[in-house]
Amino acid sequence: MDNYVPDNTARRYTAYVSVLGTTYIHLRSPSIVAWWSAAYPGFGHLLLSKYIRGFVLFIWEVIVNLAANVNQAIIYTWQGNFDMATNVLDTRWLLVYLPVYFFGIWDSHRTTVDMNKIYLLADLEEHRFNIFSMGTLEINYLDKRSPMMAAFWSAVAPGLGQLYIHRIITSFFVITWVVIFFYLSNFLEAAQLLVVGDVGQATSVLSGEHLLMLPSIYGFSIYDAYVNTVENNKIFEKEQRRFLKENYQHPDFQLLKGRKVK
Repeated sequence: MDNYVPDNTARRYTAYVSVLGTTYIHLRSPSIVAWWSAAYPGFGHLLLSKYIRGFVLFIWEVIVNLAANVNQAIIYTWQGNFDMATNVLDTRWLLVYLPVYFFGIWDSHRTTVDMNKIYLLADLEEHRFNIFSMGTLEINYLDKRSPMMAAFWSAVAPGLGQLYIHRIITSFFVITWVVIFFYLSNFLEAAQLLVVGDVGQATSVLSGEHLLMLPSIYGFSIYDAYVNTVENNKIFEKEQRRFLKENYQHPDFQLLKGRKVK
């Protein structure tokens, strides 16, 4: 039985298992992370498990976006009402919104480049990490899970995929904001009216500026759950190989390349 507990003497680890979730670093595309920050500030940092920065940027986006009427302007633009889109924007808030928006994109790209370098060093050092954590409120352990199942549950309700792979912090945050946006957008009320055939009333009750928040959250939740499940499985397999090699492989065993085994 592997009872190893990290002593924090290693310079770098590739993963950490706690009761609140499994955190790991791996190679990522800086462009993709930056794209998610452009889709919604904070998402790029949440992909990197930089939770505090991600939460701050996300909440900033919600407050300033609604205050500057950015989503309302987008809706008018889609409708071809460019004059209305220009008039509805509150420039006092918009001039504050833009610098932070571009900072989120730049910082997530920069952080991804740095964390890729750190991962390469940590991977070479091959320090062991804990694979089981038990506390008063939760138990978490490293094991293999289905990426498609994680994506499916996130598609059903954002946050459930993260709950499936035990990313509690991200799951709680996503679920909370999805509930808020569903309520403020009157989406469920509109869906009920649409079912009974009252299309006009269903359209009128919708709050477009809150409704536009949901597609980004759905897309992020599905992507984040799928990718992190894939990486979780890779780390599990790597740790399992290390354990079997150290405990069951003969020390004199050598893998001969180019020879057929009879």
